[in-house]
Amino acid sequence: MKADWRTFLVESGAELDCNLVMHYGNPGQELSVALTGNVFADLSHYGLLSAHGDDALNFLQSQFSNDLRLVDDNTSQLSAYCSPKGRMLASFRVFRRGDTYYCRIPAELLEPVLERLHIYVMQASVTLEDASEALIRMGVSGPDVVEELGAVVGALPEQNNSAIHSDDMTVIRVPGEHPRFELYLATLEMAKKVWDTLNVRCAPVGINAWKLLEIEAGLPTIYPQTVDLFVPQMANMQLVEGVSFKKGCYPGQEIVARMQYLGKLKRRMYLVRIETDAALEPGDELFECADAEQSVGRIVDAQLHPDGGYAALAVIQISSAAGGDICLQGRDGANVRFDSLPYSFED
Repeated sequence: MKADWRTFLVESGAELDCNLVMHYGNPGQELSVALTGNVFADLSHYGLLSAHGDDALNFLQSQFSNDLRLVDDNTSQLSAYCSPKGRMLASFRVFRRGDTYYCRIPAELLEPVLERLHIYVMQASVTLEDASEALIRMGVSGPDVVEELGAVVGALPEQNNSAIHSDDMTVIRVPGEHPRFELYLATLEMAKKVWDTLNVRCAPVGINAWKLLEIEAGLPTIYPQTVDLFVPQMANMQLVEGVSFKKGCYPGQEIVARMQYLGKLKRRMYLVRIETDAALEPGDELFECADAEQSVGRIVDAQLHPDGGYAALAVIQISSAAGGDICLQGRDGANVRFDSLPYSFED
């Protein structure tokens, strides 16, 4: 996080922990407002990996699960970086600004992904960098934010994953129950202008409120605890347009394709609620309530819900989910209740 942006956030009432905006004094209220009202958030918990050079497109195309040829000035996409065994090492959003491709990725995974990608650059004319300091990240969500954000930005992208650009910023529309946008701002002055404009009729919220919106939208995020655990289809990446089955090879492509066309998916991601006071973390195991010996699922991400307990995305065995009797720690653990995702499973 840029020092001057950090200073601005602190002066605006942000409570920070390790340069992450946790809340603005009332984290419980922020969670509630995020689900129903108009909110905006600093997104410095995401880092930015950049790629530029004559071979940037071809290089990224050879590494990621989605078809990078579809990313242009008007289109972003979700994608994944997989191990040779087809398991996701990271998930992220890709967009292009000028002649540079950016991957918006959890900050704690940026360095290991960057190091791994560097191994495969070889003689390619591509420069890979940590570009987190290049653009200020901000999220905006709510039933009225098209009007509120449009007052300072102008025209906004209308379709999910679509993008618009100016010299000062890139704006991407992302899925959500209410209109939701990610902003990438090139100057401190523009970031302050957007913040001050929104701060009149919208509420600033912290990292957990924004992560709750990601969960409710059914969008999976890979964290260090879940690296190399899930094939993309287990985390519904094919349902949120994060995988292309028509592009060329990439690490793990054969396994991902085989599961799609020849295999039978045995695990998939569900939106659940878990009534517990214990802190939930990505990677926590789930069990059939009658059998605490064999894990049948893992938490992908979880955040406190304003109605109590946690909202979570969890990859669970389909056969076990059909029984509906899933617990956090087996027979004595908190029960898992299934909610509806905002998209349907394929046949």
